[in-house]
Amino acid sequence: MVATNMPHHLAIILDGNRRFAKRLMLEPWRGHEFGREKVEKLFDWCKELGIKEITLYSFSLQNFNRPKDEFKYLIKIMKEAFEKLFNDPRLENDRIRIRVIGRYQMFPKDFVDILDRIQEKTKNYGNMIINFALAYGGREELIDAIKKMIDEKIPSSKIDDQAISNHLYMNSDPDLIIRTGGEKRTSNFLPWQSIYSEWFFIDKTWPEFDKSDLINIIKEYSKRERRFGK
Repeated sequence: MVATNMPHHLAIILDGNRRFAKRLMLEPWRGHEFGREKVEKLFDWCKELGIKEITLYSFSLQNFNRPKDEFKYLIKIMKEAFEKLFNDPRLENDRIRIRVIGRYQMFPKDFVDILDRIQEKTKNYGNMIINFALAYGGREELIDAIKKMIDEKIPSSKIDDQAISNHLYMNSDPDLIIRTGGEKRTSNFLPWQSIYSEWFFIDKTWPEFDKSDLINIIKEYSKRERRFGK
């Protein structure tokens, strides 16, 4: 692949898992299994393309309102996925850091434990960073940042863009954000960090997304002139 302007930080809203399953005449929540498999492939694609940071919108705060059976199933497959990732040799071999952003302490304790363990295990790695947005909401991230600054008694004269960024779950701005599944809205995802991100909305559901889609989007991204308000 030849692209003159590669994104350093890629973010993806992983949308359309349930619709994909319905098309296959399966229970809607079964689509998350296909989505999980695609995430595993994404890591290798990004390594090959030289993308250094990935942020994946995996579970929003609003997803806690899903039907009870679906919620339990989601927690089960996410826990299994992180247990598998914990033992994935790619983490050590490729020095991949895993971070979780959001109010993930709201999850059941056994799931929180594996999320804490994988973050601790990889905290000193830095060749690639993978951020999982779990129990995440963008407005809630800003609320939590404000509360931290209040707790730290930071005077109003010291509050600026950098101070707020430093108190967010993630102080890193995506260059490129992709939303799969055909919806054209941002859904409370990274409202502070995404102000100058390049957005791409595609009709394919997340389980249908493939490497060629990513390459084509990056090629289109590389043609865009990013002015950052100038």
